[in-house]
Amino acid sequence: MTTANFDTYSSKLKEWGICILIPTYNNQNTLKRVLDGVLEFSKDVIVVNDGSTDQTPIILQAYKDLITIVDLPVNRGKGNALRKGFEVAKKAGFSYVISIDSDGQHYPSDIPVFIDALEQAKNKELLLIGSRNMNQEGIPKKSSFGNAFSNFWFWFETGISLSDTQSGYRLYPLNKLSKRFYTRKFEFEIEVIVRAAWNEVEVKNVPIQVLYDNQERVSHFRPFRDFTRISILNTVLVCILLLYIIPRNFLRSFKKKSFKAFIAQDILGSQDTASVKALSIGLGTFIGLSPLWGLHSFLAIFLAITFRLNKVLAFAFSNVSIPPMIPLIVYTSLQLGYYMVPNGSQHILISEFSFVAISEHVWQYILGSFALAVMASFCLGSISFFLLSIIQKQKN
Repeated sequence: MTTANFDTYSSKLKEWGICILIPTYNNQNTLKRVLDGVLEFSKDVIVVNDGSTDQTPIILQAYKDLITIVDLPVNRGKGNALRKGFEVAKKAGFSYVISIDSDGQHYPSDIPVFIDALEQAKNKELLLIGSRNMNQEGIPKKSSFGNAFSNFWFWFETGISLSDTQSGYRLYPLNKLSKRFYTRKFEFEIEVIVRAAWNEVEVKNVPIQVLYDNQERVSHFRPFRDFTRISILNTVLVCILLLYIIPRNFLRSFKKKSFKAFIAQDILGSQDTASVKALSIGLGTFIGLSPLWGLHSFLAIFLAITFRLNKVLAFAFSNVSIPPMIPLIVYTSLQLGYYMVPNGSQHILISEFSFVAISEHVWQYILGSFALAVMASFCLGSISFFLLSIIQKQKN
C-alpha cells in the first residue's frame, strides 16, 4: 500500500470516528508487530493490557506517547478487556471500534476492508466480522470445528447465516451495542453479536487474511473450559430467544404492518418460497403423527415460529391425527414398530384396540409412530415441494 493510500484511510478513520482497539494478554512475541502495523493507519489506538505477566508492559511503555493504554491489574478475560476498551472509546467520542487480536493472526493491512464495507453499506448500523479461510493450511481442526459450531448456533438464534462468527477482527458500532453484558471471557464475542442482531444491527462478514504461526502465536483459549462456557451461553440465549425475542418480534411485526398485511405475511406466509412451505407441511405432518398427543398444535406453531416456517401450514398438517384417523395411525404405527422391537406382536387388529392392548406394546407403538412420522413427512414434504415449485413457475 502506498503512502497516499495510508493517508486516505487514515483520513477516513477520523471521518467515521473509528479507533483501533487491541486487547492483549501475554503476547510479547507479536504485540510490537501488530502495533506498528496499526499505527501506519491511525494514532487513535487503545490497547487494553489484561493483566499480562510477560514483557507486555515494557513493550507498551515505548508507545505511551502514541497510544492510549489501559492497564488492568488482573487478567479477567478477553470479553472484559473488550468491554473496557468500548467504554474508553465511547467516552472519547468515537462512533466505531475496529478490534484486532494481538497474537499476530490478523493483518493490520486489512483495516481498509472494514472501512470500504462501511462506506458501501446502506445501513450504517453495521457490525462487521472478518471472515477467515478456515480451510487453509495451518488452521487447527479445533478452530474449524469451533467456528462451525458457533456459526450454527448464531444462525439458530438470529436467522443470519455467516461463514465466521469467532474471528476477533471486527468493526463494532459503539452506539448500537447493548449497555450491559453478562459475559467476560471468550464467550463475550458471541454474546455481543447475537444481542446486536436482536437489536436490529446488521451483522455481516468481510474477507480477511489470517496467519497461524505456531512458533510465535500464543492462544489462551482453553478448549474444555471455554467450550463449556460457550455452550452454557448458547443455552441461555436460546431460552431468551424462545421466551422473549420471538414473541417480541411477533408483536413488533403486528404493530408495523396493517392487519391485512400482518395476516397475509406473518400468519399465512403468502410470500414464503416453495421450500419453506414444503418444510412447513413436513414439520406439521411429523408432529401430527408423532406420539406427543395433546401437544401437536402447540409444538407445530412453536417450532414453525422458531424455524421461521409457515405457521398456518404447519398447524393445519399437524391435525392429520383427527379422531377418524387415530385408529388407522395407531394400527400402522404398531405394524411398523413390530419390525423395530424384539418380541413385538404383529397380530393386533383395529377392532381389538384398547388402552390395555396398546400399553402392552408401548415401545412398539412409540418407535413405529416416529418411523411413520418420518416417512410420511418426507413423502408429503417432497410431493408438496414438487407441486408448489410448478405452481410458482407458472405464476412467474
